Amino acid sequence: MSKIHVLHENDEWTNHLVKRLEQLNLPYELWHLDRGVIDIDSPPPEGVFYNRMSASSHTRGHRYAPELTEGVLAWLEANGRKVLNGTRAIRLEVSKVNQYTALRKAGIRVPKTIAAVGKEQIIEAAERLGMFPFITKHNRAGKGLGVQLFHTIESLRQYVYGPSFEDSIDGITLIQQYIEAPEPYITRCEFIGGKFLYAVRVDTSEGFELCPADACSIEDQFCPVGETPPAKFEIVEGFDDPIIPQLEHFLMNNQIDIAGIEIIRDRDGEVYAYDVNTNTNYNSDAEARVGQFGMLELAKLLGETLKVGVEK
Repeated sequence: MSKIHVLHENDEWTNHLVKRLEQLNLPYELWHLDRGVIDIDSPPPEGVFYNRMSASSHTRGHRYAPELTEGVLAWLEANGRKVLNGTRAIRLEVSKVNQYTALRKAGIRVPKTIAAVGKEQIIEAAERLGMFPFITKHNRAGKGLGVQLFHTIESLRQYVYGPSFEDSIDGITLIQQYIEAPEPYITRCEFIGGKFLYAVRVDTSEGFELCPADACSIEDQFCPVGETPPAKFEIVEGFDDPIIPQLEHFLMNNQIDIAGIEIIRDRDGEVYAYDVNTNTNYNSDAEARVGQFGMLELAKLLGETLKVGVEK
């Protein structure tokens, strides 16, 4: 039987999609790829395959899930199966260097970035960047891993050679231009089927862990009596920016079907793209406030794609 196959490593992030697939009575199967076997001499099952592998899988004990998934995707594609977010998507998901080079090739502005392997090379990269303040981040990241703000080379040196230094899982640390926004927020643009769905304003005043699935409400004791804390995630109705068609073109050229792309506007009004999430999540509270639901639209896309494949 032809069905929708969801490749992933995190049940919590997949449950919302499962509910929508069941709501639409669509046949599906989950492939949890924290471990597995690929028999490349055997044909894959029939159906549509959707990749939801995450760059942050190692933080959940699934160190080699992305590598296994890339192999599975190559096997599927070699056998002519319909894959959403295939091998090109996962290569961008697990490497910000890949993301930035692809975005630059598409004519999309990104923060100036230098990649380094080795502690002394990290210091050298910061000196070469020559911009203050600057940030570090992990090349294979997600969830804001490795993001630190520095104002001097000396403070970076103390961090890199100190006990709190945390290396990227792939050994590559990025030294990056710090983009200062006039207000503490970034915008996350969501795309389904390569087309813009909506934009989310994300409050960054509490830090860089910006995944919608990780949103936590502020505890009551931190709020003045009778006041409600502002929403960390808020869908911007009517969002229309010239960068949207550029991002759609970028996704098409890189064979990415579903993504959340984070952008930021600096004090001069220039817009930078700095993160491409091919395993995107949606914030249920923000969606409920405006009546737009990303996982429902995604389930509809998967159902339509499956129907086309069956009819062929």
